[in-house]
Amino acid sequence: MKTAYIDMIGGASGDMLLGALINVGLSIDDLRSELALMDIGGYALRSEQVSRGALNCTLLHVDLDEEGQRRRGWDELSDTIESSRLPEEVRIKSIEVLDRLTDAESVVHGVDRHHLTPHELGTVDTLVDIVGVIVGFRLLGIEQISAGPFPAGTGFVMSDHGRIPGIAPATAQIYAAANAPIQSATQWGPKGETVTPSGASLVTSIASFDQTEISVSKIGYGAGSRNPDDYPNALGLWTGETRTNSGLSGGASLTAELALLETNIDDMGGEGFGYVQERLIEAGALDVWMTPIQMKKNRPAVLLSVLVNEGDADRTAMVILRETSTLGVRHRVIERYAADREIMEVETSLGKARVKIKRVAGDVAGIAPEYEDCRTLAIKNGLTLAEVMRRVGDEARSRI
Repeated sequence: MKTAYIDMIGGASGDMLLGALINVGLSIDDLRSELALMDIGGYALRSEQVSRGALNCTLLHVDLDEEGQRRRGWDELSDTIESSRLPEEVRIKSIEVLDRLTDAESVVHGVDRHHLTPHELGTVDTLVDIVGVIVGFRLLGIEQISAGPFPAGTGFVMSDHGRIPGIAPATAQIYAAANAPIQSATQWGPKGETVTPSGASLVTSIASFDQTEISVSKIGYGAGSRNPDDYPNALGLWTGETRTNSGLSGGASLTAELALLETNIDDMGGEGFGYVQERLIEAGALDVWMTPIQMKKNRPAVLLSVLVNEGDADRTAMVILRETSTLGVRHRVIERYAADREIMEVETSLGKARVKIKRVAGDVAGIAPEYEDCRTLAIKNGLTLAEVMRRVGDEARSRI
């Protein structure tokens, strides 16, 4: 399984994450193409190579024109994502990040989100940061992300609301809501505001804070805009594969940090299960399925099963308890053998499409075209979805 580890050396922000993604291999042209699916203007992306201490980093600039600097409300930001042509999974995760950010700002200011003014976060670059990071990890084929603790900032900084602590109130609220680990400040550590609210919202939404063993293949660094003398203001991104159990044969990796949540439900309608499934996927579930069962007195019921990363188990169980009629959820840690996989974009006779490649012991064992790309090509070319998926799969096989 392709995995990434976020090392917040000097802090975290949306542009630092994007810089690290580019530094580790993400094409800025591919990033521009995906962001264009939001159908918004007012910005331009450019990158440059810079040094932060002894680290060679990528600094990403999001240059805004007059339209890009226009302040937007939270609802407008959310609607822009919802109405975009981005893949559904990107829209869902981006909205989750934005909602986490909005909820924190709402709590801090004591104002309902619909009447809340985003101030610094209301311009187009907030959308670029959030959607760009979600898209970037997807383009690199990263399926599992973990992170180290957030570095605590020190001192005070100026904002549109006046002087605030190095850990901004909204950032602190995000830490609390996510139960995120914080590394206490030291005289040798980062100074000022090290983690922005959008950076905190992104990391807590896409990463777990559990220990993960990775066979590292690439390391990249994204630079912050400041360049202090006493510490490297950078974010590290390590990518590779989940470590394979050395006792296994056949090239399948054994993942132990998974949990299976289950509950029996006999008093809920079918529509409710569809809604719960959507909410569970939004909460980070790896898979959700329903099995018909018979309970005592021969009552028909449904066994709801949810596979999650162990670090997400508590949060996911709360979704089940809130959204279903069940009174309890069973939990057990499981292990899973997983084939190696990667996502590759191929140029076909119908247009560009991504395919998921399954490998066992280094050999290609399966190719699955991405639904959203094939759906777009089917509409564009006036063909059936089945025909497009067959042709994309066949042409991808001939190129691998």
